[in-house]
Amino acid sequence: MSEGLIRHPDGHDRCWWPGTDPLYVAYHDTEWGVPEHDDRALFEKLILDGFQAGLSWITILRRRDDFRRAFAGFEPAAIARFGEAEVEALMRDTGIIRNRAKIVGTIRSARAYLAIQERGPGFSAFLWDFVDGRPIQGTARDHAGIATETAVSRHMSKALKAEGFGFCGPTIVHAFMQAVGMVNDHLVGCCRHGPCAALPGPAGHGAAGDPA
Repeated sequence: MSEGLIRHPDGHDRCWWPGTDPLYVAYHDTEWGVPEHDDRALFEKLILDGFQAGLSWITILRRRDDFRRAFAGFEPAAIARFGEAEVEALMRDTGIIRNRAKIVGTIRSARAYLAIQERGPGFSAFLWDFVDGRPIQGTARDHAGIATETAVSRHMSKALKAEGFGFCGPTIVHAFMQAVGMVNDHLVGCCRHGPCAALPGPAGHGAAGDPA
């Protein structure tokens, strides 16, 4: 499969990576690259990207509802209370990726999230500050032009680890940043590049490239 744009039957050119899988295409078209501002949603996506490590994203996407069920809707306050009984139950749950280190890391990350929330101004503000509140606009025209990690993702990764988050290396963090719209890495020419570039960052910031 070409690692560039793919022309779909609807006449739109899209990034190569979702292929023609309807679920993956819908994710590409409606979620990936859209700036996410919600604290809990950002936590969920960071955790799921950690579970993805070593796997393909479509594997996680197909199990996302099961992950949400298993992890209390990704409510950090609930996850932070998980103990050994919950860990053992999760290790028996065939709907998720049963990796003990990642499960335990999720509990630790939930506690780190709560610590950030308690001191304010919140998880979204903590993360978006690394890009000065504005999505970074990618200019790649094919797969070769898209980085797997950047100086920003390395900086964010280091900060998250210092807070107590697990499974947040620079590559995982960069994939997270792409997914939640901190980086618009839709290929130039993709039908979603322009629309995502026009979307605003968090409240208080203008659209990418526009003054706040």
